[in-house]
Amino acid sequence: MKKILTAFLLLFVTGAAFAQNGPEPYYGFRLGLAAYPTIGWAKPETGKSNGVNLGFSYGLLADFNFAENYSFSTGLTITSINGKTTEINPSPYYDPIAHPNPTAYDLKYMLQYVEIPLTLKLKTEKIGLVRWYGQFGLSNDFNIGAKQNVSVDGRTIVDGEHIKKDINFYRAGLIIGGGLEYDVARSTSVTTGLTYNNGFTDISDDKSRSVKNHFVSINFGVFF
Repeated sequence: MKKILTAFLLLFVTGAAFAQNGPEPYYGFRLGLAAYPTIGWAKPETGKSNGVNLGFSYGLLADFNFAENYSFSTGLTITSINGKTTEINPSPYYDPIAHPNPTAYDLKYMLQYVEIPLTLKLKTEKIGLVRWYGQFGLSNDFNIGAKQNVSVDGRTIVDGEHIKKDINFYRAGLIIGGGLEYDVARSTSVTTGLTYNNGFTDISDDKSRSVKNHFVSINFGVFF
């Protein structure tokens, strides 16, 4: 993990150096800050999703503009993905003595990741002070925290238990999004948009079951 973060920081520094000679007005490299809510849910392979839950994401944004309307877009954010499921006899909570028959357990996953997206951003020509964009790529997420609540028959049996050891370290997802950038100064712009992050790797380390999580984010950021 340390090697990944070190390499990513070196990428930022290198990009900033090239930015000094970036072509006008496209800015070869742009760095920004972001903070926005996430609306997450989890879907088990056997069972059902049980509603959406709010989370939060914050951190750095970076655009490497290699042409007027095309950018390689990445970042480094701390992202929370929360979701509820209903699963039948999930390990390690299932008690065959107390519940000899198949029993539905309600689980809430509260997971936190370091997210490093690798995406392509396609931008329109400027319309006044606004550029519209579409974004597509891969989400690379590394788990740094995990808690869980569990209830059965309306009774809470686990409350905020740390389950990091039971969650897979790496999560991959497909990113699809769009939005706009609005110029507020010569090299400063605010950005907002909507992103769908579709997780396609199993978040559970338990080989007897599979769970995937997804989220929609309402993005807000500032490029400097």
